[in-house]
Formats: sequence, C-alpha cells, structure tokens
Amino acid sequence: MTEPAQPARPARRRGPGRPRHDEADDGPGTQERIRLAARAEFAARGYDKTSVRGIAKAAGVDPALVHHYFGSKDELFASAIELSMEPALVVPAILGEGPDGIGERLARYFLGIWENPVTRAPLLAVIRSALTHEAAAKVLRGLILRRVLERVAAELEVPDPTFRAELAASHMVGIAILRYVVQVEPLASADPEDIVALVAPTLQRYLTEA
Repeated sequence: MTEPAQPARPARRRGPGRPRHDEADDGPGTQERIRLAARAEFAARGYDKTSVRGIAKAAGVDPALVHHYFGSKDELFASAIELSMEPALVVPAILGEGPDGIGERLARYFLGIWENPVTRAPLLAVIRSALTHEAAAKVLRGLILRRVLERVAAELEVPDPTFRAELAASHMVGIAILRYVVQVEPLASADPEDIVALVAPTLQRYLTEA
C-alpha cells in the first residue's frame, strides 16, 4: 500500500536585507567582486545615476547581498573608491623614508593614481559628485584628507598638522580638477615629471617647515 505523500514544507522566508545562505557563503571573493563592480559603475555613471540594484546586476549577485556586506550606497561608494587609493599601503610608503623628499613622494603618489586610467575614472566620479552631493564630498574628505594627508602630517610632528594637510589636499585636488576634469592647457598635457618637479617643493614646505 502506497503511503500518502507528505505535504511540502513551506520555504523559510528571508528577512529584509538578508542574503540566502548560499549567497552569504561566497565570502571575501564575492565582496571583492561587488567592490570592483561598484567602482566600474560609479566611474561610468557617477554617484547620482548608480544604484545598488545596478551594481548587484553587474556583480552577478542579489541586491540583498550588497546591503549585507556594505550597508548603504554611501558606504559602498567609499569602499569602492578606496580601491583606487589604498591608503593602508600608501601612507607607510610615503612616510617610510622620513621627512626628506616627502613632498616628491606625495606628488608622485597622487599623480600616479590620476595617470592610471583604471584608478582615474572612479576618482573623477568622486570629484564631480562631491560638488553637488554631501555623500561624495564626505568620501573625498575621508580618503584624501583624513586617511592619507592628515596621517602623514601627524606623523611628521609639525605644528597644525590638519591645517597643513588641508593645504596639501587643496593643492593636489586643484591640480586634479584643472588637469583631468576641466583639462586646462598646458597643464592638461604637461609631462607628469614636470608637474612633480614644480609641485613637490610646495608640498614639502606645507608638511615639514616649522
């Protein structure tokens, strides 16, 4: 005699913002894929026109997984842009050889990330979006100023390190806007080595002179 079929157990519903178990188990590789997709989307579309859903589609994941790993769009924006700057690696390299030549090392670092098309595009998105969106401005302040320049200035033990960091930031961001956004000539087509040679002494003075 055939036993009666057991009723199917209803699928357990996920709470809002929680990924499926198999999605969450993808781990750091999935997080990195989302960050790379986010960097590409923000670079191509800008902050305004980029959505979490669009990033999830580009990364091949459920939008809930994006929220699970990164929280909000603002937090994902910051994480994606940080890929271009790598402050944890850069600050020790800038500081490693002491105060002598720090202006040149800093100028080369900033021009290096702007000259690289892969890292330039998302930074252009930050610069353009920062003019009209507080979230983007916060990312710009957090990465360029607090995560890089303030830490550099503080380690040099000079008076008013934050003020000095802001002066250095204004100099480098100003160059970025004129060279890569507005494309003012002859700065836009100048040899990077010529820019470093002229800018480095000013950055050195900002960061080291008492």
